[in-house]
Amino acid sequence: MTENLPKARPDLLTPGPAAYARGAEALAAGDLVSFPTETVYGLGGDAGNDKAVAAIFAAKGRPSFNPLIVHVLGEEQAESFAAFDDRARRLAELFWPGPLTLVLPRKPNAPLSLLVSAGLDTVAVRAPVHPVARALLQASGRPIAAPSANVSGHVSPTAPIHVAEEFPDGGGGRLKLILAGGKCPIGVESTVLDLTGEQPVLLRPGSVTREELEAVLGPVALAGADAGVKAPGMLSSHYAPNLPVRLDATSVGADEALLAFGPDQFTRGGHERLNLSPTGDLHEAAANLFAMLRALDKPCCKAIAVMPIPEQGLGVAINDRLRRAAAPR
Repeated sequence: MTENLPKARPDLLTPGPAAYARGAEALAAGDLVSFPTETVYGLGGDAGNDKAVAAIFAAKGRPSFNPLIVHVLGEEQAESFAAFDDRARRLAELFWPGPLTLVLPRKPNAPLSLLVSAGLDTVAVRAPVHPVARALLQASGRPIAAPSANVSGHVSPTAPIHVAEEFPDGGGGRLKLILAGGKCPIGVESTVLDLTGEQPVLLRPGSVTREELEAVLGPVALAGADAGVKAPGMLSSHYAPNLPVRLDATSVGADEALLAFGPDQFTRGGHERLNLSPTGDLHEAAANLFAMLRALDKPCCKAIAVMPIPEQGLGVAINDRLRRAAAPR
């Protein structure tokens, strides 16, 4: 009975021409490839292949109503399936390649799997700047649908070992290889901006800030609680470790882990302690966030207490991820 046999672990490959060729072959065959971006590691499949996109949902255990981001080399490739207006073109010129995802109208007869859009008439698209992601896109010659490379709802991966730990059996044998491109430099997912209406709407904060977007577009609205799931990362409970997360901690229990920011002022408690940034650097904190949540997620602790993070700049994105990690499950 072959169904009881263990699935093969994905190959861990050092990026280079041979690895990119292997990745392109796997994508062409409808298999999945994990690769680094500047934000987090992605779980990629051919965005035009129904089988491949379905494999992404199956490997992650992802709800079918949660759309995927399609990764491209740039605006020219994206315009084959997404309708750009002047606003989108200005943003692509300024922020692509980079950590900005645009939600745009999906063109009729777009050469994408309908599963990518989760039944919506929109598509989320971005051009990553990470050289490994771009080399894989170039080698494959196709748009790549890629959510974060973790089981749905878990903490996002920022290093290749995180991906291997999330999918020890290759996501049921679907994930064939991991391009091990080191630690992701930003560490939180891309900013997601909805341009399908008259007013731009920020669906998910990231390292491209609302202030930077408003400098180009004018007022940008924030997604309300009734916005529905129009893009990845909008589920109320998301990015969650197994332990409960307690925010804005002013003390720490003896049986809790502590995720500190800035000077650690607690002389007592904290069974395990890590500091996102002892100097209070929000960029350093973002890069460390998911890796440290993983490292503190140990059964010896009752919960993870998190010190307050300033609600400014990149702190807006960090707090968004922490609030979702702490949300009821």
